[in-house]
Amino acid sequence: MVKILFVCHGNICRSPMGKYVLQDMVNKAGLAHKFEIDSAAVSREEIGNGVYPPAKRELAARGVRCDAHRARQVTAGDYDQWDHFVCMDMSNVTRILRIFGHDDDRKVHRLLDFTGHPADVADPWYSDRFDIAYADILRGCEALLDHLENE
Repeated sequence: MVKILFVCHGNICRSPMGKYVLQDMVNKAGLAHKFEIDSAAVSREEIGNGVYPPAKRELAARGVRCDAHRARQVTAGDYDQWDHFVCMDMSNVTRILRIFGHDDDRKVHRLLDFTGHPADVADPWYSDRFDIAYADILRGCEALLDHLENE
């Protein structure tokens, strides 16, 4: 089983969107039994909160189911529990590496690094452009799944 943890700043927008988009993709492809997918934050400020309503609406508009979710922070112990840490931007990468203290197994990546156009997924918290974040996340999840299937 491949274990993937999506990571963003607060775990209420982009990382849960990544979790639910990839889960929807593997469910539809009949691959759900091969994956464990979750999400977490590098910060503590949103711990316990659900998915941010505009993110939830964007997922619903795309037909992606968003189950119960409570934000949590990544811990150093997560490093040994997950195979891939898929961060939404370079700030998340920097902060998660501080939490872990290392990435000896090269498990930490940005989501869009799996595409032909590596970049950060813009934070819709500031732009209110959840449609753009969704498009980036979908593109990244498609590339991630392709990468994992060819690994």
